[in-house]
Amino acid sequence: MQILTLGINHHTAPLSVREQVAFAPEMIQPALHHLKDHLANVSETKLPEATILSTCNRTELYCAANDAHSTHEQSVLKNTAIEWLAQSRGIRSDELLPHVYVLPQSQAVRHAFRVACGLDSMVVGETQILGQLKDAVRTADEAGSLGTYLNQLFQKTFQVAKEVRGNTEIGAHSISMAAAAVRLSERIFESVSDQKVLFIGAGEMITLCATHFAARKPKLVAVANRTLERGQELADELAEQGLQTESLRLSDLPTRLHDFDIIVSCTASTLPIIGLGMVENAIKTRKHRPMVMVDLAVPRDIEVEVSRLNDVYLYTVDDLGEIVQTGADSRKAAVGQAEAIIETRVSHFMHWLEGRGTVPLIQDLRQRGDDLRAFEVERAKKLLAKGEDPQAVLDALAQGLTNKFLHGSLHALQHAQGEEREALMKILPGLFRAHHSDK
Repeated sequence: MQILTLGINHHTAPLSVREQVAFAPEMIQPALHHLKDHLANVSETKLPEATILSTCNRTELYCAANDAHSTHEQSVLKNTAIEWLAQSRGIRSDELLPHVYVLPQSQAVRHAFRVACGLDSMVVGETQILGQLKDAVRTADEAGSLGTYLNQLFQKTFQVAKEVRGNTEIGAHSISMAAAAVRLSERIFESVSDQKVLFIGAGEMITLCATHFAARKPKLVAVANRTLERGQELADELAEQGLQTESLRLSDLPTRLHDFDIIVSCTASTLPIIGLGMVENAIKTRKHRPMVMVDLAVPRDIEVEVSRLNDVYLYTVDDLGEIVQTGADSRKAAVGQAEAIIETRVSHFMHWLEGRGTVPLIQDLRQRGDDLRAFEVERAKKLLAKGEDPQAVLDALAQGLTNKFLHGSLHALQHAQGEEREALMKILPGLFRAHHSDK
């Protein structure tokens, strides 16, 4: 079985590329079915297992494929998967290829472990990625594309993440994206407590951001969401902290955007929610008082042209990178400890994976042994039924089993020559060494 990971992330691709290949949550299950069908139709490679991880910083395919052991087969699997990713997201392969990394076997295992531990994140040590990875695995399981190999890989991945969290201080000095959004706002406004803040969306990231901004006690907090009920629910949670809150519909944004000084957006929309014209109108109504806009969505919620407006300070997930790197020196020791744990666990997993390769042979040997035993036992029963001496029948049974058990090895040894014969002479004594543990 060949395990393969390929994808792009914030290390290899700019936001403009990442947003083109991102998958909305509801798209992933159909995409998994299409990926498996595509590989089956284009090549002879069978792909019984696949998982798609898509976040603001990465889109990755985790695959486990049969019949992909040779260099040629692995190349076919890699090229076909890249072609599928490009086609499914409406981007040319040659545009995507410079940003793609392909990681086979132990490299793929190591990468999964590092991702889950937050070592491959923009915010080193962050924990949100672990939840996102668990969601991706759950979706793959529901789609029927999570089999023995990927299931084992991800279960080990989650165990490694827990071990790293429990035995290192990898997250002790991390600054979250949510905290960075607050810091960016405070660069423009002296005090967040004097500002009105609008959150667009009501998912996990927006909830985290709202919690950080709430600690600054802004003048007003509003939540605009596709479903008014979920937006109201988050607004009510913030109101319990003594804040003045309200909830809006997304359709209210054109007439209400000018009311807010800080806008933080993170939705799963495939198209921008806030366009250039909407922001231009808001700025005119505000008489050019500045606005801070933080777009944490991939694909982006706010049109990129908005960044050209003089009175708007627009930040994306990539713009937050410099801030979240604060404390990197303090994390170096913890990162080293985490990497050491990961290397040990990679070795353990690869040992398990290599052992799985012997399972068909073990099953075949057991079946052959059962067939030999059944044959000799049946012959012994017939002899007993004829009235033969039981002791003689038992001796014959034992002798028959012994002869059949040794036949293959003795025949191979007698006909082997040179290095093959020497190798057999070293191996066979160990295979037939008597065990005395029960004596």
